[in-house]
Amino acid sequence: MEWGIRSAGILLGCLLAPLAHAQVELEPFLKRDVLETLKISPTGEYYAMTVPLEDQTILAVIRRSDKQVTSKVSAGRDSVINGVWWVSDERVVVSVAKKYGSRDQPYATGELYATNADGSARRQIFARYGLEGTELQPRAAYLIDTLPGQSRKVLVGMYALDTSSPSTRVEMLDVFSGDLDTVATAPVRNARFVVDPARRVRYAIGSGDDNISKLYHRADDDSPWTLVNDEGKSGHVEWPLGLSTDGRTAYLQVQQAQGPDAIVALDTTNGGRTQVMRDPVVDPHDIIYADDGRTPVGSFFMHEKLRTAFFDEESTTARLYRKLERSFPGSSIEITSGTRDGRLKIVHAWSDTSPGDFFLFDTTNNSADLVFSRRSWLDPAKVAPSELVTLRARDGLALHGYLTRPHGHHAAPLPMVVMPHGGPFGVFDGWEFNDEAEMLARAGYTVLRLNYRGSGNYGSAFQQAGARQWGRTMQDDVTDATRWAIEQKIADPQRICLYGASYGGYAALMGVAKEPELYRCAAGYVGVYDLELMHKQKSRSARWMGTYMDDWVGDDRARLVDVSPTALASRIQVPVFLAAGGKDEIAPQAHSERMEKALKLAGVPVEALYVRTEGHGFYAEANQRTYYTRLLDFLSRHLGGAKAK
Repeated sequence: MEWGIRSAGILLGCLLAPLAHAQVELEPFLKRDVLETLKISPTGEYYAMTVPLEDQTILAVIRRSDKQVTSKVSAGRDSVINGVWWVSDERVVVSVAKKYGSRDQPYATGELYATNADGSARRQIFARYGLEGTELQPRAAYLIDTLPGQSRKVLVGMYALDTSSPSTRVEMLDVFSGDLDTVATAPVRNARFVVDPARRVRYAIGSGDDNISKLYHRADDDSPWTLVNDEGKSGHVEWPLGLSTDGRTAYLQVQQAQGPDAIVALDTTNGGRTQVMRDPVVDPHDIIYADDGRTPVGSFFMHEKLRTAFFDEESTTARLYRKLERSFPGSSIEITSGTRDGRLKIVHAWSDTSPGDFFLFDTTNNSADLVFSRRSWLDPAKVAPSELVTLRARDGLALHGYLTRPHGHHAAPLPMVVMPHGGPFGVFDGWEFNDEAEMLARAGYTVLRLNYRGSGNYGSAFQQAGARQWGRTMQDDVTDATRWAIEQKIADPQRICLYGASYGGYAALMGVAKEPELYRCAAGYVGVYDLELMHKQKSRSARWMGTYMDDWVGDDRARLVDVSPTALASRIQVPVFLAAGGKDEIAPQAHSERMEKALKLAGVPVEALYVRTEGHGFYAEANQRTYYTRLLDFLSRHLGGAKAK
């Protein structure tokens, strides 16, 4: 095999000689965050916080006066607390998700737990299995509304996990006994609900195995459900966000034929619609609610940074956010919770150089006191910032992403790591602290994170443009972004590698197969490399997953082989590093083993790291240390940056 400049050791040494860096300290990136979420109790006496451990995330209730832990809730190994609600002055309810690996997207189990702040009456209030009729059946629940004024009851959506179940019910759940009383039944499966200020169920949105969204509305408890939007007929999805305080106006997020989603005000009495908010580039990122937690008043938008916009800039919530933004310049602000009297607020302030700090803000004297930092050991002044970049794909499509350069280096072209995100559909990189981007920047690399077509945040048409484009136009976007960085003299054309996890691992291997002269190496972490194997695995799961695979990845097995890196190993001309977990159910280790075998048969240098006890991304600190040590060593040998300390 002809290796040319990529195997010429003397010339390679000359190219890499200027890159002398101190070793990268891994400890700041391996230490767990102190917390993820913080919420204050209605009386202000307690905090509820989620705490990440090595193999799970737990809830801890802390007395505010002395910061002593008074209660904990854990759902066991691989569990994540993905929702926290103070449902009364003393009682906290949490929802649970499962996450099999650090790169796995948590999926809700539908289980609910509750505890009193002092640790008493701690129990599971909704279990995965319950009696339906006379038989034990799998089921799931999620919290809809905390019902202020009711110390024992909340509204939950409940659905049977048996696919024969026709619909989702709304239940009144007793947060002490776990007893249920049916309130409403949705006209569609897998439904989510929105209630009005009187806590009447007004909207339901869901879909069946065909993944076609339907939105329904009813005027009151006694009225029939009426269809508001059928994606199969309209060609777009509409999500209910909430209602105005008088219950007359409903706010919907509505997909558009081109460009990002809009927020629309719908008059529930006459059907009139008015667009109230739309960013020219990005979708609404998250909705901002008033103090009641259910009335929409604005939205976050993720682009150059996370910005806020409000329906009424003179509203109480808007004025408070503007005050906080002035107090924390350069940071994005989110109010996570507040006391019932409105005096105290928990403020989360974070940025691209800081994972975030939680402050207790007193609205009476405008003082903010630090409560907890997620990672106090990281100095934002020493973290490399991320800058928004915009470019055009070869077909003219606008692409956006983020560039992280080594701290203080912005002039000469530097070695670059192109890091496509996982997912791929609907997921996107944003303006936020990214562990791997910072780690690689400290090793001396510029890092490019591109939101290729198929990514979320840029409208339905942009996401749909990625359908069935694995290895095709989605991959071309990554190639075009790499060439753009070369043309802009950001990247040294002789020192560029591809690295990614999950779909990002696929894109890394597919990139060096399609463009063997563009990159010097590729690294894939818990990646998928054989699309036919992936299709077989997913098709054996739920029917909706089979539909998803056909719609988004493709159902033509011959075409899947054409864009499977395992079948294209002979085209790869650069060294490869692979890592996978033996318990990975998202991208089973078999993908990496097949890729390794194909590369060896093609005579391509390949290194592999397999950890039998890990899943979709490594959890254990020792395994993470081994992995990142190997990754930085691999990149150092081919790009010349620093190794791990």
